[in-house]
Amino acid sequence: MVLRKLKPSELGRLSVDEFRATAKIPLVVVLDNLRSMHNIGSVFRTCDAFAVEKLILCGICAQPPHREIQRTALGATESVAWSYRQQTLLALEELKEQGYVIVGLELTTGSTHIQDFGNPLLAGPKYALVLGNEVDGISDACMPLLDHALDIPQAGTKHSLNVAVAAGIAIWWFWQALTGGK
Repeated sequence: MVLRKLKPSELGRLSVDEFRATAKIPLVVVLDNLRSMHNIGSVFRTCDAFAVEKLILCGICAQPPHREIQRTALGATESVAWSYRQQTLLALEELKEQGYVIVGLELTTGSTHIQDFGNPLLAGPKYALVLGNEVDGISDACMPLLDHALDIPQAGTKHSLNVAVAAGIAIWWFWQALTGGK
């Protein structure tokens, strides 16, 4: 079999309006003080790819419209619902009041490997995934609000992934678990 790259017209891409009208997975992604606009743009794009309910930018996170975010978001700032909150702690408190299970992607004394988290539908109907700062991780003040901490097992020497890469793995995992990959 000879493989051929698909043409853009063969991809079945939704328009922004069609995307906004589609069902979303019950996942809100919370960015806690990310410094890099490229990372923020990449997370926007990943949220679009897996039909995430909403993205919340907090603290020092830059906000669209911004050229550096757009370079990696490729228009996802138009399709993905998003908001900005000055304090991550307040955003998480509101999500908890709304019934979200708060899950941090962070190495902690009680972290669970992401693949061992089990079927998230057993833990609650909707989730908030918190991703921390590129240097310091999730803010210390936010740690007590986490219902679960997940980590991504690694074999290398760094035990650290770029936050946009880690977001991609975790968001895909939630999408897969919540939809069966469909």
